[in-house]
Amino acid sequence: TKKREIAAFLAQTSHETTGGWPTAPDGPYAWGYCFVQEQNPSSDYCVASSQWPCAAGKKYYGRGPIQISFNYNYGPAGRAIGSDLLNNPDLVATDATISFKTALWFWMTPQSPKPSCHDVITGRWTPSNADRAAGRLPGYGVTTN
Repeated sequence: TKKREIAAFLAQTSHETTGGWPTAPDGPYAWGYCFVQEQNPSSDYCVASSQWPCAAGKKYYGRGPIQISFNYNYGPAGRAIGSDLLNNPDLVATDATISFKTALWFWMTPQSPKPSCHDVITGRWTPSNADRAAGRLPGYGVTTN
């Protein structure tokens, strides 16, 4: 289970940071860990929130190995790892330790109604009838959707 979880984490972070293209040598997914931040973000990824307010002029697009995005993820991730990521979101792209801490936080933390990736991969998550009907079954696939 431990090796499977490490493999799943590395697969997910490689997928999130891929620089591949459809005709890339060895395929589009052979080019993981290319981008530390989202390329051409479509917005500032700021959602109005009294709990996790966006800082003036800051953008919360995908950064780091898990490509954490949105203020409602930067805020609690920062609180959990002891860094003010709402005011300093670029730290996820510029500080390797913070970058991987946020990825591990995201991997380990459930975000209702979603279970944590950790719980899915280690078999601690049991899908509800609604999950099963929607095709959300135990295993790696549910962590990528």
